[in-house]
Parts: sequence; C-alpha cells; structure tokens
Amino acid sequence: MPMPLSILYRDDHYVAVDKPPGLLVHRSPISRDRVFALQMLRDQLGRRVYPVHRLDRATSGVLLFALDAISAQHMVARFDARQVGKEYLAVARGWVDSEGFIDHPVADQDASATAQPAQTRYRCLARIELPYAVDRYPTSRYSLLTVTPLTGRRQQIRKHFKHISHHLVGDTTHGNGRHNR
Repeated sequence: MPMPLSILYRDDHYVAVDKPPGLLVHRSPISRDRVFALQMLRDQLGRRVYPVHRLDRATSGVLLFALDAISAQHMVARFDARQVGKEYLAVARGWVDSEGFIDHPVADQDASATAQPAQTRYRCLARIELPYAVDRYPTSRYSLLTVTPLTGRRQQIRKHFKHISHHLVGDTTHGNGRHNR
C-alpha cells in the first residue's frame, strides 16, 4: 500500500495535498498506472474527492481537490477564468534572462496533434556556476526560476524551456540528460 498523501490544508469544501513526482492525478489512457492521487486521497479520507486541476506526473507540488461536486465546479470555473494561478520553481540549464515571456505553440503527447497556443512567464531568482564540465563547457551553469504558465498545456513548462534551449534539470523526457547526472 502506498504512503498516504500529506495533507497541507483542509476545510469543509477543499483539501490540498503534497503530490510527489511520479504520481498521476487520475486514471489516464496514456498510462497503465494502478495508483493515482485521486484514488489515494479518496481511500485516505473515506469519501469521494474531485480534482480541480492537474499536475504532470513528473511534477511535485500542491494539488487541490474539492470535497463535493458544487465546490469543484466553482473552483474549476475560477481556474478557467484565470482568477487562480499556478506558480512553479524550476532549475534550468544555463543562465536564463532575468525575466521573460515564452509564446510558443505546444502539441500534446501525439506528435501528429495540432500544436495549441501556449504562453509562459518566468523570472530568474538566482544563478550558479559549478566547477563541473559538461560536454565542451568547462563549468556548469544553472538558473533558479519562478515560472507561471498562462495556459495549461501538458508538459508546457518543460517544452517551453526546451524550446529556448534552457532544459529543466531532472526532466528526462525533454531535458538534457547530461545535466541530470
């Protein structure tokens, strides 16, 4: 049996949990996983729960569930109206500009799918240079970023930073594996 999800907040309408990386929010045709955050929390609380947003499988962070259908509809509408935002911390390869905006279409998992508009804002919080050679470079440079997706495409942040050649550390799909060692 998997470890219970850590509950960060709970009231009469909502519960927020700390989703670990590697866990899907709910059942999906792209995966044969048998354990999902939705199922785990339902079993943990002994009642039905309703996810109000998603986090990619590889992403850890705060995941919000509603405890009833009406509260779920209310919060989903707030996300859709951009009254609620998501903000992420990420470490990117290289020294990223102090702040920026990426406006680049993103396709879903299927490469034949039509790319959809996607926008992401970011701000660099810190930069570091380490004395470890990677490829032809004598040192390794990294940037700590706060990232805000303005649209909600699957793997949007990872794809956007790949697009500007600042792959995210730890991203085994779109990243640069030499920086993950």
